[in-house]
Amino acid sequence: MTTAIRQLAYGVSSDAVDEYVRIGASTAMLALRKFVQAIVELFGDEYLRAPTEADTARLLAEGERCEFPGMLGSIDCMHWVWKNCSKAWHGAYTGHTRKPSIVLEAVASYDLWIWHAFFGMPRSLNDINILHRSNLFIRLTDGTAPTVSYTINGNRYDMGYYLDDGIYLEWAIIVRAIPAPRGNKSIHFSAMQASMHKDVERAFGVLQSRFAIVRGPARVWDQSTLHNIMTACIIMHNMIIEDERGSASTVQVFDYMGEPTRVHRNADDGVLHYVEATQAIRNRAMHHQLRDDRVEHLWSIHGAQ
Repeated sequence: MTTAIRQLAYGVSSDAVDEYVRIGASTAMLALRKFVQAIVELFGDEYLRAPTEADTARLLAEGERCEFPGMLGSIDCMHWVWKNCSKAWHGAYTGHTRKPSIVLEAVASYDLWIWHAFFGMPRSLNDINILHRSNLFIRLTDGTAPTVSYTINGNRYDMGYYLDDGIYLEWAIIVRAIPAPRGNKSIHFSAMQASMHKDVERAFGVLQSRFAIVRGPARVWDQSTLHNIMTACIIMHNMIIEDERGSASTVQVFDYMGEPTRVHRNADDGVLHYVEATQAIRNRAMHHQLRDDRVEHLWSIHGAQ
């Protein structure tokens, strides 16, 4: 336990703790593998769960308080340099930084809780390619997502949205930053959107400060161990967030035996719902309408100032 936690928290190599606890480097690495695997298996279902009905209601209430009704969090990607990447895989895992790295796609909320983590894609893929492969929208496409309903600028919406930094596609569920804002309304919206999107950036920074192993280059050879290390660090990060909330805040209640509510359909209805949901998510016209309504909504609140 001591060697595993020291490697995670301080980012030291396995042979750097042999004199501290007098065990070999191979034993220290084995302890790290067993520790992160146990963390994932025991606590993954609870601390890496998708938002429940209660979680979604709390996120929507916080978004309403921050003048962003319908917001479920901020999405972005973090890159973990892979020092011991195999030479045969260098081409796939190397991007413009000229160092092989693995990408973590995450969604974080205002309290830095990481609700979605998709890790393992190579650096040669950009954020858009990774979004197409992640499971972020799977509950929307299969009809098991919590109900979301809100009104902005007189228009009603039934899907929450995520804030991004302007790199993602123009989808109805993502509110992009305006690349070159013109006019007071657009400039004000861009400033507000950028300030709210910093939640996921702060989550990455706190995660790396707490677990130095994901801040420095990865020295593990196999991908499965890297996946368990990153996942375990995110789980323990969420544990700390839950502990720091204290008794004054709403405590997260997780039902271990709970199952997602599924709508029973035949095979044809399931395919039809998947196609309709996918089209709704990628609706470009709805994306522009939502962003225009967001601009007008914020300006109606702060325009007089």
